[in-house]
Amino acid sequence: MEQMTVISSLKHTTPVIKKDQPDDSYKFQAAPAASGSYPYHLNIDNVVPGIVGNKMIFHMVGDTGSIRNPGSQRRIAALMAKQFEAVAETDQPKFLYHLGDVVYNYGEAKNYYDQFFEPYSIYPGPIFAIAGNHDSDINPAAETPYQSLDAFTTVFCDTVSRPVALSREIDRKSITQPNIYWTMDTPLATIIGLHTNVPKYGVVTREQRDWFIEELQKADTQRPDKAIILCMHHAPYSADINHGASLPMIDFLEGVFNETGIRPDVVFSGHVHNYQRFNKRYNDCVIMPYIVAGTGGFDELHPIALTDNERFTADDYRFDGVSLEYNCDTRHGFLKVSVEKESAGIAITGEYYTTDEAGSIAVLTDRFVIET
Repeated sequence: MEQMTVISSLKHTTPVIKKDQPDDSYKFQAAPAASGSYPYHLNIDNVVPGIVGNKMIFHMVGDTGSIRNPGSQRRIAALMAKQFEAVAETDQPKFLYHLGDVVYNYGEAKNYYDQFFEPYSIYPGPIFAIAGNHDSDINPAAETPYQSLDAFTTVFCDTVSRPVALSREIDRKSITQPNIYWTMDTPLATIIGLHTNVPKYGVVTREQRDWFIEELQKADTQRPDKAIILCMHHAPYSADINHGASLPMIDFLEGVFNETGIRPDVVFSGHVHNYQRFNKRYNDCVIMPYIVAGTGGFDELHPIALTDNERFTADDYRFDGVSLEYNCDTRHGFLKVSVEKESAGIAITGEYYTTDEAGSIAVLTDRFVIET
């Protein structure tokens, strides 16, 4: 009897590229006008009271919008809200930083109540955001024509904080972010948020690139007293089967890093609907984490690609030195990030929580520490 050899399928442990991707650059949308003045900074002390001393804690999550099954989104919002109650005030999160895709599929104003205001009515802190590709897109079949990010800027990029008609009876006022790409100034970290537009693998304009270079250079002068945290919607590195890694975003970041000689301490992104933690070892032996956290509520999660899946390849020089240290592609979840002053610099601690089977308990699933 002929014996059959069975080769087991393993998950990739490096980023992958999805083969034969169509060009969707035509989806690019022009940016709305800035609501604030250049260089688009928001001082957290003017918006969130109580961030003092040597420690700052906040939540971070992406891709929370849900159009078919809102249960996951509601559970994640409830678990984050519960963390405000369960600890001492000094250890409480102060705000949520959203990594984009607040509303699916086209960022329409009519969906903000069901997908944002109502699920997050129980969240006690302010919510800041960068826009995702779905937030930025335009529904060609919309009954009332609108421009890219009209609703997003109404909610997050207002000139003054005020009640928002889209929230109906829910008491959550607009946020005064000065632009769709912007910098949050905090006592312990400079948090730079990029806008990576609509196409599947992201686009950054020359104007924004110039701004980003200036922001990195300014932030670098405040080291070691402040960390540099970079947030962007499109994930540079990913091993999932829906998107895979974004070569345009890798080229963009590495081009800026090489030009300035400056790198942030960590990069956070969403877009991919799972959790992944990559480490990239640079030639100067510095290891920088790239975190993907797009598990905030959209019902479809993206599995990690298997090594025998011929639609993907890990063969690209851009992946040299990049390793997938941890992933979770079966549960929704969120990050709690702590930034703490130490004698020699800043420590950034990330804790990734998923839901239990019942969805009622936050389960610590991954933890990492970055010493700046």
